[in-house]
Amino acid sequence: MTVSNVPPSVVQHAGIPYFTPSNNAGAALDHEKPDTPTIFKPLQIRDVTLKNRVMVAPMCMYSTESNPSSPSIGALTDYHLAHLGHLALKGVGLVMIEATAVQENGRISPNDSGLWQDGIHSEQFKGLQRIVNFVHSQGAKIAIQLAHAGRKASTMAPWIANQAGKRSLRADESAGGWPTNVVGPSGGEGQIWAPGDGFWPPRELSTTEVEDVVKAFAKSAALAVQAGVDVIEIHGAHGYLIGEFLSPVTNQRTDRFGGSFENRIRIVREIASSVRSVIPAGMPLFLRISATEWLEHLHSDSWDLTSSVKLAKLLPSLGIDFLDVSSGGNSKDQKIDMHNDYQVGLAGEIRREIRADGQKTLVGAVGLITKPHRASEIVQNADKDEGRLADSMLSGPQPMADAVLMARQFLREPDWVFNAATVLGAKVTLPLQLGRAFTM
Repeated sequence: MTVSNVPPSVVQHAGIPYFTPSNNAGAALDHEKPDTPTIFKPLQIRDVTLKNRVMVAPMCMYSTESNPSSPSIGALTDYHLAHLGHLALKGVGLVMIEATAVQENGRISPNDSGLWQDGIHSEQFKGLQRIVNFVHSQGAKIAIQLAHAGRKASTMAPWIANQAGKRSLRADESAGGWPTNVVGPSGGEGQIWAPGDGFWPPRELSTTEVEDVVKAFAKSAALAVQAGVDVIEIHGAHGYLIGEFLSPVTNQRTDRFGGSFENRIRIVREIASSVRSVIPAGMPLFLRISATEWLEHLHSDSWDLTSSVKLAKLLPSLGIDFLDVSSGGNSKDQKIDMHNDYQVGLAGEIRREIRADGQKTLVGAVGLITKPHRASEIVQNADKDEGRLADSMLSGPQPMADAVLMARQFLREPDWVFNAATVLGAKVTLPLQLGRAFTM
């Protein structure tokens, strides 16, 4: 690695009330050279260019104010500034803010982040904008994952459950929870995520309430744009509300949001349309899905890889540019075929299918990606087929994704980008304040 020769900036970065040089760590100095690993080459998505293909996946921190009467409920804090800002400082291309609820009852826990308050003077907006400004000052782009927890809402932070010897523990009113307002596409005791005291039984959303959820996603997206966010991701994975609508296992509705595949994906179609209508034309829109529920052993009709491929082929018509491929989370009975590449393979299969269909939707791989060489292999040569309709003419291994997303590995190894650059022989820029620690 090497430090860029650009002299320190003496210009105060916009939105930062103190001096800091405008850093751009993690950018390859020789990204135009053919031997530069693809993972360190820029990725263009609409009008946004990421300096490399390493993304921080959303990580819930369960660290916001939970008091329902506090104006700071759900607002990002100094903790999030330290957590996310540090990763921006360490060279990632895109920092993604944790699942952020579009409605108050859409939080996983009372301590989750939210963006449902009105206006740019709310504490939720101000907390978000502060983090956006700092991440930008370090040369990274920032995304926000907009979400609704559905039937998995109103639970305690996981370490509180662990301390009680539980995998999950439901939050009642005394802990800031909302046990009578946990919702899903279908309701009743039979729709509890798991028996016991870990989750509340959901009530079924009315059709009007589903439409209100759609509007809430658009409202939150518009606020995020005003705060300066670069990318919006719609959270449709892991058994939260949108994923619950997609699956025939959890969606037993008889209105226009239930039944057929077309009806079950309607919520994705309407949310994507509503979000796209309030964000700039040049802003990327991501969707995270569970490629499979891992329920094929129990249900002949569950959400599986075939369903995901079918949905993926519709994404261009929905204005969605990037598919973030995860899996599972919609049933305690899931049987995951877990190995180091278990989700990378799912992403690769979806990518192959949509390229064969002549589509250019970008695909992200996430899950158990820890080593630089493997991360590099996953995206290698992806830059060679961008702008083309198929990668069948590429020589060598076919890319399995266009970018990699990591979460827990960054908790273990915040310097992952710099360490990967060293391992892969890429020369990248460093933060000016920290450069002397890495100069050789």
